Amino acid sequence: MSGTNETMAESRSALNRRDFLTTAALVGAALPLGSMAWAATSQQAKETAMKTRKLGTLEISEIGAGAMSISANYGPPADVTQGIKTLLTAHDNGVTFFDTAEVYGPYTSEELVGEALAPIRHQVKIATKFGFAIDGTIGLNSRPEHVKQVAEASLKRLKTDRIDLFYQHRVDPNVPIEDVAGAVKDLIQEGKVLHFGLSEPSAKTIRRAHTVQAVTAVQTEYSMMERSPETNGVLAACEELGIGFVPWGPVGMGYLTGKMDGSTRLDPKTDLRTTFERFTPENLAANLPIVEFLMQYAERKGATPSQIALAWLLAQKPFIVPIPGTRNVDHLKENLGALRVDLTLADLAEITAALSNITIHGGRMNEMQMALVDAST
Repeated sequence: MSGTNETMAESRSALNRRDFLTTAALVGAALPLGSMAWAATSQQAKETAMKTRKLGTLEISEIGAGAMSISANYGPPADVTQGIKTLLTAHDNGVTFFDTAEVYGPYTSEELVGEALAPIRHQVKIATKFGFAIDGTIGLNSRPEHVKQVAEASLKRLKTDRIDLFYQHRVDPNVPIEDVAGAVKDLIQEGKVLHFGLSEPSAKTIRRAHTVQAVTAVQTEYSMMERSPETNGVLAACEELGIGFVPWGPVGMGYLTGKMDGSTRLDPKTDLRTTFERFTPENLAANLPIVEFLMQYAERKGATPSQIALAWLLAQKPFIVPIPGTRNVDHLKENLGALRVDLTLADLAEITAALSNITIHGGRMNEMQMALVDAST
C-alpha cells in the first residue's frame, strides 16, 4: 500500500462509515476518558514524577498514550492542531510511549503521530500495528509479504526510519504465527522494526511466536470490568516469558469514568460501543454497582474513578503499561493523575474483595468481533 493521498482517499471511500466503525471495534484501543476534574489532593495522593517500566527490553513511561480516538472512531476527527497539542502535552508530562495503527482512520492516526512526534522522535517510542486488509472488507491479512508492505507504508506516515514496537493487530488464522514472527524478524534484522508485539493473542499463540522472534509486548483489553487475562493464561505467559502487557480499554471503554448510567444513549452513527453488549441501556444500568463502588472509593482517595481504575491496573504487575486515549488535554492530565494515587496492599485487598462481589453484565464485544480474538488453546 502506498502512502499517497490518492491511495488513502481510495481506501477511505472503500469503507463506508458503518463498516469502519465495525473495523474499529475489532482493533482495540483505549477509549476517551471522562471529563471529571483532576481531583487528586496532596494529602491523599503521592506526588511522584513519571517512572519507567519495561516491556521485555523496551523501556518506556509507566503510562502510555493511545492515539486512536484522536483521529477517528468516536465522532469526527479532532482538529490536527488539537491532536498535536494533546500528544505533545503528554510528552511534556513524561509520556514516552505512543500507540497507533494503520487501520486507525485508516492511516490518519499514524500521520498525526508522525507529524506530532517528528521533532522529538529520539525521545519517544512509537508502537503501530499491522494485520487488517483495509480493502473495503474487515478481513485479516498477515501474509509475510503484506506485513512488510505495511511496515514500509507505516514508516513513511510516521516520518521515521524505525518502528519501535510492531504489533500483529489480530491473529490471522490463515497464516501460521511462526510465519508472521519470521516476517517481523526479517524487519528487525533490517533495522526497520525494533520490537515485536501481539494484540489479542492466546497464551498458546504467544508461546509459538516467541520461539521464532522474542515477543516484547502483548496488548489485550484489561480493566476492572474485563479481567479475562487473569484467567486465560495470557498474563501468566507474559510473566513467565518476560513479556510486557499493554491494556487497552483500561477504564472499561469509558464506562469506569462514572459518566454513564442507564439513561446514557450513545449515537449509533458515530459510536462503535453501541454494538457492544455492555453498552446496551439494560447493561449500562445493570453494571452501575462497579461505578458506584469506584466513585465512593475515589472520593476516599481524593481521586477520580478513572484514576483509581488506572492505578489499580498499574498495581497488578510491574510489566503492565496502560494506554488510555483522549483528544482532550484536561482528560489527559486526569489520566496521568493516576500516578499520584497511592494504593496500599490493604487498598488492593479491599478492591479485590469488592470486585469479587460485583457481577459484570454483557460481553466485551459482539459475537462477530469476538470471533477475531484468538482463542486457541
